Amino acid sequence: MNKIRFLVALLSVFLLQSQAQSQSTETPKYEVAAEFTTLEREDFSGRTEPGLGVRFAFNLNRVVSLETAGYFFPKKCFDCSNNGNVAEVLGGVQVGKRFEHWGVFGKARPGVVSFSRGQFTVRPNPSNPFFPFQFFPERLTNFAADIGGVVEFYPSKHIVTRFDAGDTIIHSGRRPIEVITFDQATSTFGLAPFTLPARTTHNFQFMTSVGFRF
Repeated sequence: MNKIRFLVALLSVFLLQSQAQSQSTETPKYEVAAEFTTLEREDFSGRTEPGLGVRFAFNLNRVVSLETAGYFFPKKCFDCSNNGNVAEVLGGVQVGKRFEHWGVFGKARPGVVSFSRGQFTVRPNPSNPFFPFQFFPERLTNFAADIGGVVEFYPSKHIVTRFDAGDTIIHSGRRPIEVITFDQATSTFGLAPFTLPARTTHNFQFMTSVGFRF
């Protein structure tokens, strides 16, 4: 009887130890991180814009994670193809391999990019005989997708440092605008409808972050 009790106690110790080890190596489910990022923008000379953001992730397992992130670039551009400051919201999947102290992944995160002065509306201004038009800046929001790679390092179970590099693809759909025209016969200005064609740009974006996993 004493031998049986001893074997049961020994087996219980081994089971508890095995369970504790499996829990210690399990990837925490939730992750929140503060991020620094840079985004290339289109202007006449090339421009790299710094920004800040926050990222939330849900780790399904050691291979697949679902995540969403938001970024803000506060500097205003006045000679870019889309002017003003930039806000970006993304959400998607990260797939790869986690090792004990580091991991490598690919990511695909569709979303939107919004420019605070991305387009201008032209309206008549009869009170100004020299230039009878007014320009009103408006926000322009386009579809975007962040495709790239990720490297993570785990100094401890609950801390993660991360480096991202990827292509932020921004797609602008066709949209109608009004353009200023000049009638030589009457020597007068007017407005005429015009449709801007759709266009897609590729913009390099780099991100680095420190996060907490729980």
